[in-house]
Amino acid sequence: MDDKTRNAAIAAALILGGFGLVAFFMPTIMLSLGEVSPFLAAIVAALFVLAFFGVFWLRSRAKRGD
Repeated sequence: MDDKTRNAAIAAALILGGFGLVAFFMPTIMLSLGEVSPFLAAIVAALFVLAFFGVFWLRSRAKRGD
């Protein structure tokens, strides 16, 4: 494994680990936000899903050189 692929693997592991940690606490976050506003809870859930795909989309664009 060269430096380029090792760095990509480390970055992917950190991203997945971070999102996994947030996903673990997501039910607690959603219940807390749902008490304030169900609409706010839905927006946070949608942003979480979009952020998951957005991070990898941005990384692919950076690697491609666009």
